[in-house]
Amino acid sequence: MADKKRYEELINILDQYSYDYYVIDNPTVEDAEYDQKMQELLKIEEAHPEWVTPESPSKRVGGEVLEGFTKVAHDTPMLSLANAFNRDDLADFDRRIRDKVGDDIAYMCELKIDGLAVSLQYENGKYKQGATRGDGTVGEDITANLRTIRSIPMKLQKDFSIEVRGEAFMPKRSFQKLNEIREEEGQMLFANPRNAAAGSLRQLDTKIAASRNLDIFLYAVADFGEMGVTTHSEGLDMLETLGLKVNKERRLCNNLEEVYAYIDEWTEKRAELAYDIDGIVLKLNDLEQQRQMGTTVKSPRWSIAYKFPAEEVPTKL
Repeated sequence: MADKKRYEELINILDQYSYDYYVIDNPTVEDAEYDQKMQELLKIEEAHPEWVTPESPSKRVGGEVLEGFTKVAHDTPMLSLANAFNRDDLADFDRRIRDKVGDDIAYMCELKIDGLAVSLQYENGKYKQGATRGDGTVGEDITANLRTIRSIPMKLQKDFSIEVRGEAFMPKRSFQKLNEIREEEGQMLFANPRNAAAGSLRQLDTKIAASRNLDIFLYAVADFGEMGVTTHSEGLDMLETLGLKVNKERRLCNNLEEVYAYIDEWTEKRAELAYDIDGIVLKLNDLEQQRQMGTTVKSPRWSIAYKFPAEEVPTKL
């Protein structure tokens, strides 16, 4: 007779293993240990299907076949960012900020992950729904497919009801492996990891999505103000304390010279990353200053995306 207390213990153990491995990149057990615990969990679930919840680690392997994707209205619009292509564009952005809020400013600089913008809803700390950005106002419900991304926690460290935003992406290694398999099977290759990630999250068979080994970085909350923080950087730190995966390469910059140094550094080092980036995002760090700057219909006035120049590669004609 299976013990429900043991079942709940296994869920907590497996969640911790996943957090260590997928979120903080610090595995604490061998794969065999994880597999043994997972098999024990599956046997209990087979004997007691009434105990199984959507937060169970067993749900991450997929298996659900969807009929289609329903539409999801975003309570807070998921705005796109205006682009900067050179230092003059960044200087203009900085000037507009200073004209409005003064010179006491700082920018949180983050790598611009080349993936698919998504929204995650948590209710009382439990993962409830995931959606694509769509047109910014209405996206598609991809809850089941996002559940297969092992770096997305099914339960937060605190019982927060919160909507977080981030970028789902396909790591370079997963992309290479996927295209090798497709080539062997005579299928058309994906052009880049971004297209592969988008295609994976729109699979009606969740087992296929699970097999693609996607990842995610979270970078925002629909309303950081509700978390009791006053700066974007504090908000990102709090996301980490909740068990969410936030990119470690972010940097707080106090002026444009520091911003330029950050851009130069990652222009040089971007090929060393395990995932694709296509630029750098600047965000005014102070949330009250963000509120003062406001938004346009399409974009926040307090943030901008510096886009890397197109990479030149030799080709034979």
